[in-house]
Amino acid sequence: MKKIEFDNLQETLYNEKLSNGLDVYILPKRGFSKTFVTFTTKYGSVDRTFIPRGKKEEVTVPDGIAHFLEHKLFEKEDGDVFQKFSVNGASANAFTSFTRTAYLFSATDKLYDNTEILLDFVQEPYFTEKTVDKEKGIIAQEITMYDDEPDWRLYFGTIENMYHEHPVKIDIAGTVESIQDITAEHLYECYETFYHPSNMVLFVVGSVDPDEMMTFIKKNQDAKTFDEPADIARIFPAELDATAISERTLAMDISKPKFNMGLKCNKTDVEGEEMLIQELSSGLVLDLLFGRTSPFYTAAYEEGLIDESFSYDFTLENGFGFAMVGSDTDQPEQLESAIRKTLQDAVEKWPITPVELDRMRKKKIGQFMRSLNSPEFIANQFTRYTFNKMNLFDVVPTLEKLTVDNLQAAFQTFADASGHTVYSVVPADKGQ
Repeated sequence: MKKIEFDNLQETLYNEKLSNGLDVYILPKRGFSKTFVTFTTKYGSVDRTFIPRGKKEEVTVPDGIAHFLEHKLFEKEDGDVFQKFSVNGASANAFTSFTRTAYLFSATDKLYDNTEILLDFVQEPYFTEKTVDKEKGIIAQEITMYDDEPDWRLYFGTIENMYHEHPVKIDIAGTVESIQDITAEHLYECYETFYHPSNMVLFVVGSVDPDEMMTFIKKNQDAKTFDEPADIARIFPAELDATAISERTLAMDISKPKFNMGLKCNKTDVEGEEMLIQELSSGLVLDLLFGRTSPFYTAAYEEGLIDESFSYDFTLENGFGFAMVGSDTDQPEQLESAIRKTLQDAVEKWPITPVELDRMRKKKIGQFMRSLNSPEFIANQFTRYTFNKMNLFDVVPTLEKLTVDNLQAAFQTFADASGHTVYSVVPADKGQ
């Protein structure tokens, strides 16, 4: 077992890759009563076309299947897994994103019992056509619920505008129509391809003895039989840098319009340190251009173009990336003009100085250090970094060495106006 010291953060991380390929990480946090354990596979909604394990021909599975599979793993022949966690005083959950599916629990007691439940239920699939058909109705209701959520429609509508072909444009849960095509055979095919231990990470953070926990995990895994690890062939379509749709409006039953601008990233073939630098630099650029201390924010707020709902963020994964800037607003056209002007001004005359970078860098480091007091934050973020060949604990040293040139290079990846789009949700009586 490797012991990795992060002296500047006063953290010690333990890691071992087991014989079946499973990567296990343990982060002891003394003084914490609660422990979080996450079991995550590098498999998300974008993985719809691939070559199944043991086969040679590529397949394209129905949209929403990764999320569907997440739901079905909790249902076993002898009952619902949530009940087992509950009996042991643990709180369990799961989520599916564009690129990963995570299963997790938090507990203050019976840590090993709950870890065994987690490992066993994820590694013992049980699907039948009868239970799959039953689940379709449940997930269809979930999809319908999100279809009625204006902020969700705003977010995914913006992504749909940006992308021509990449499956990131497809809702993570799929559609009511697409999930009807899912079969038990589909689920087993996806499970056998993407849920091999070599495509997964187990992460433990909290009040835990790393040697005891690692011994326990190895014993559990050694008692099971797995196929040999194999590379996964994921197939993605070519994607243009320009957006697919420049502007769209959706009418819904709301009282105040919602506006969002998407900025499509044209450099996404990155991983490791290069990805970390680009991601952190892009976040700092957005902070400096649109944050609460920026000239844009001050003017837009005083003019009533934005309110407390104003937000911006940056998403980067291997193969896709984008920034979003938006707010509830009664003046969407004026807000769009203000955002575009801020971006264009930055293209024509770079506004960020070393002094401003240093100020925002210190703020970002402070925010990150506070986040490390939250086992929930660490548990939810660590695996994403690992799958992209980054390390969560490299954030601070990377922030410390960023330069103005790094920020300008990152800005250039989403500065081109041909990659910009706007999406608005407006009151039904104003829709087009």
